[in-house]
Amino acid sequence: MKINKKLIISIIIILIIVGVAIWYFFFNDGNKQNEIREIIPEEEISEEQMRQTIVSLYFYNSNTKSLVPEGRLIDVKELIEEPYKKLMELLIEGPQNESLSKTIPEGTIINKIELKGDILYLDLSKEFVDNHSGGEEMESATIYSIVNTMTNLTEVNAVKILIDGEENKAFNDNKIKFDDPFVVIKEEDKEENTNTVA
Repeated sequence: MKINKKLIISIIIILIIVGVAIWYFFFNDGNKQNEIREIIPEEEISEEQMRQTIVSLYFYNSNTKSLVPEGRLIDVKELIEEPYKKLMELLIEGPQNESLSKTIPEGTIINKIELKGDILYLDLSKEFVDNHSGGEEMESATIYSIVNTMTNLTEVNAVKILIDGEENKAFNDNKIKFDDPFVVIKEEDKEENTNTVA
């Protein structure tokens, strides 16, 4: 009888311990699942950073004799209000990277920019041609720095350049004329024309 009593008490104690362990495990696990955890980033993103985006501006690299994109962080609001004017102003300012060269001649003023269909009409002041250093390679670099930059915007497929409101102008040496809209040159076209900078 004594053995049975001890055995029964031991079984009861074991059952209580197991029951408490099971209850504790399920109770705490349930609380963990219902917990809402707040994730705090190591560095909080400021409101200013949330309003910024990266754009690609194309400038001339004299070492590689090609146009190279330079990423620039700008305020989204500026890009939404006047995207073409903002990108053109940044091209006029020139690159931040010292290994790249400015492609837009000094004194160039934006008269008007207007999107018609998928062609961007860019009306620039006469300084665009008058102050250009010349040479077909650099003239091509100037044109395609604009074209490559502007066609990054999905709605733009070509750029038509006007000088003080007049069409069919050209650089002073008449090697590159502005008769037709300029489009991005495809890779296969580049191979055919080795003088192409774009």
